[in-house]
Amino acid sequence: MRCPVIKVLGPGFYSTIQDFGRKGFQQYGVPYSGVMDAYSAGLANHILGNSENAAVIEMAMTGAKLQFHVDTYICISGADMSPKLDENPILLNKNIKIQSGDVLSFGKLNSGFRCYLAVLGGFNTETIMGSQSMYKGITTLFNLSKNDELKINESNLFIDNKNASIKVNKEHFSINKIDVFKGPEFDLLQKNQQELLLETHFTISKDNNRMAYQLSESLENSLEPIITSAVLPGTVQLTPSGKLIILMRDCQTTGGYPRVLQLKESAINVLSQKFTGNMIRFNELI
Repeated sequence: MRCPVIKVLGPGFYSTIQDFGRKGFQQYGVPYSGVMDAYSAGLANHILGNSENAAVIEMAMTGAKLQFHVDTYICISGADMSPKLDENPILLNKNIKIQSGDVLSFGKLNSGFRCYLAVLGGFNTETIMGSQSMYKGITTLFNLSKNDELKINESNLFIDNKNASIKVNKEHFSINKIDVFKGPEFDLLQKNQQELLLETHFTISKDNNRMAYQLSESLENSLEPIITSAVLPGTVQLTPSGKLIILMRDCQTTGGYPRVLQLKESAINVLSQKFTGNMIRFNELI
């Protein structure tokens, strides 16, 4: 029997298959990867009754266009990209019944930046080092392309489509406060530098992607480079020019810039829904 598939009619700006990423391989230089916004991806899977770690499609800025060749259920969470099923608007954060032949598309970006599509049973794609997360040099494919065919896992779960949409934390998309802890080199900063770091409203520059977000404003930097040391998603590095770089899910595993702050895990999720021109402010946690 032919495995149920979804055909990619158009991939959108940048769409990938992601789960919660690769754990335990960083000593070999393998990035964590995984969904940028674990809150939204986990929410979509939870609504369908999937495992929280089931693979989803992550879409940035513009959504994909997909045709289903299977009867199933889906849930869309995260950014509001005006989803439509056969040109009829559908709701976020709700299980949606799909019939074979249906076409899912997206339109105007109304809020957020990254959107997640979960399918009942999860996507059945290439697994490398315990994860389906796409990453160039690790997986055969590193993003979705037109005419790709995505297999999904068959599921015997029963979905009650009459369930109401669940309550979503709207602050997740509107808040500009980014919770952080002091990084290993924070105390090497002068007092006035520490104050500026925690009091300035920073602007997300055009240089933002799955690897890192760079901020537009500079902070005077008198620190010496450090011996190459471990970094991870959420590490805030201070470059010699005074620019701040916030490492994200696809970041390298080591770096030589001072690590002045470290984002709380939930703050990475919040930041992943921001984009060029948005303002943020670091909030130090005690």
